[in-house]
Amino acid sequence: MIYLDNAATTKMRGEVLEAMLPYLTEHYGNPSATYGLASEAANAIAIAREQAADLIGAKPHEIFFTSGGTEADNWALRGALLLVETSMRTAEGKSKRHIISSRIEHQAILRCLKRLEEEGLAEVTLLPVDREGLVSPADLKDALRPDTILVSIMAANNEIGSMEPLAKLADLTHEAGALFHTDAVQAFGQIPLDVKKLGVDLLSASAHKIYGPKGTGMLYVRETIPFRSMIQGGAQEKNRRAGTENVPGIVGFGAACVCAKKTLPDRMRREGALRNLLIKRAEEIYPAARLNGPRPKGVGLAHRSSLLEQGTRDEEGPGKMPDWRLPGNVNICFPGKSAELLLIMLEAEGILASAGSACASGSLDPSHVLSAIGLSEDDNRASLRFSLGEETSREEIEKTADALERILK
Repeated sequence: MIYLDNAATTKMRGEVLEAMLPYLTEHYGNPSATYGLASEAANAIAIAREQAADLIGAKPHEIFFTSGGTEADNWALRGALLLVETSMRTAEGKSKRHIISSRIEHQAILRCLKRLEEEGLAEVTLLPVDREGLVSPADLKDALRPDTILVSIMAANNEIGSMEPLAKLADLTHEAGALFHTDAVQAFGQIPLDVKKLGVDLLSASAHKIYGPKGTGMLYVRETIPFRSMIQGGAQEKNRRAGTENVPGIVGFGAACVCAKKTLPDRMRREGALRNLLIKRAEEIYPAARLNGPRPKGVGLAHRSSLLEQGTRDEEGPGKMPDWRLPGNVNICFPGKSAELLLIMLEAEGILASAGSACASGSLDPSHVLSAIGLSEDDNRASLRFSLGEETSREEIEKTADALERILK
């Protein structure tokens, strides 16, 4: 099997499983109790909190563990609204209830925003993106209002790999007196992220995207924000998130964060090179093929994004991004072909890929992300996503390209 759907989920690392096992067996205490068995579990959570914080330049007490990225996203949106009755008001004393996001966000954001509108709790503005999936700072500046309470823009898109200019967007948001949240589920542990340098107030992440366990995530909350619990009950997570902690999952999350930080530079270089190879081979095999999302530097045509012309891209250097695309993401349209049929034929050859987000795979509708960057319905349904991982080899990429060539012909 050649697994090229790491954006959907990753294989758990051996060292992560090894770290978790004791907390499924002998160290099974409830961390809220007061005896020694409980203290072992509580200490393990404290260590994992430090490990997660270290990966993004945060402080341990700013990390709150959740059941995954979806809960963290929902908490960020609803938690911002819970601030309305405390400090988040306009100069006229009116409650702030305007939220800004983008059209290519994950459904965990978009569906929550829709529900908030239906409940009459918030007014929502969804920003457009350019043909590479990038949000324009100018569009955000125009959309900000005195009653804007929160801006939520994803760090990197799960389908087309576009990485947003978070620092610039966060600066504009703060100038308007609002909070900035980023859904970093696809970027966390895949590219360098520093919450202080980026200026984000809230950040969502998930363990199973970085070779950790499913069912565990986190929300970073800047320490100066009086964020409130969305789930009522016990005093867990410093009274911010009720419910007995998933100790094995949290321990696994922490272990995955340690591994992610240690291997990050090498993984970025390696996956980026394999990504570029797959793009090059696919375009040679099928000249009509079109890359969806930002084009990496040195792979065919130069970047087309107007954001580059505005000078919002970071310069290259240690810890900087070499381009606007996630290192392991390839999303290609094969005009005139059926992505569904291509996936079936690839699987018959032992190659697993996808046609978009795993969370939307049950939907018959075209991808909202590909529609937002201007693809027709036909081209939308002719697009495949290959997401590489740390175990992906050059041989597997060559075999995948050879299989594509046979199938497309």
